[in-house]
Amino acid sequence: MNLIEESRHRIAEYGEVLTPQHIVDAMLDLVKQEAARIDSRFLEPACGTGNFLVEILERKLGVVEARYGKSQLEYERYATLAVSSIYGIDILEDNAEKCRERLFEVFDASYTRLFKKKTKDRCRETVRYILNRNIVHGDALSLKTVGDNPLPIVFSEWSLANGSLLKRRDFAFHELVSQASMRELPLFSDLGEEVFIPEPVKEYPPVHFLEVAHAYDD
Repeated sequence: MNLIEESRHRIAEYGEVLTPQHIVDAMLDLVKQEAARIDSRFLEPACGTGNFLVEILERKLGVVEARYGKSQLEYERYATLAVSSIYGIDILEDNAEKCRERLFEVFDASYTRLFKKKTKDRCRETVRYILNRNIVHGDALSLKTVGDNPLPIVFSEWSLANGSLLKRRDFAFHELVSQASMRELPLFSDLGEEVFIPEPVKEYPPVHFLEVAHAYDD
């Protein structure tokens, strides 16, 4: 099957249509403040190869560089937080893999440009680990992973705690979706109204953000 036939097959079978850059830019400009907030979380349930997520990360890293670019440790900490705020699901495994790789390349290009030979492999390992957890080969309709043994999708929430420590909590995606939909309430609110606060399926003790890749069994 040649590339054109493969593209037609994927469009017919999976409805795969990649969003062009000018549309990505226009849509993200509608939420410009959120896209520039380092810790604001974005989920793309049909992320493809990451056109939206890559642009979001580039915008976030631009803010990180402007604020923390003169301090390597601060940049590493907040760049990791920016990466950790981005989530995606795609039903095609090669799309999920490509999305992870593109996001890593965006981070690594910025990190290397700023700190050159002073960059740390441990920081790169942390970013790769987080991307492997946050970008899921799964089906956003069934809320399960795709493969021989589909499992409920579980997302990890990452948050900074006590300086350089990173706190991980895992949440079942189907719980987030079903409970929020059933109650018709926002997941989080700054307005004081009743909100649905999800319960994690697992919590982990905080670890130094540079040790994340070696801190867990999964």
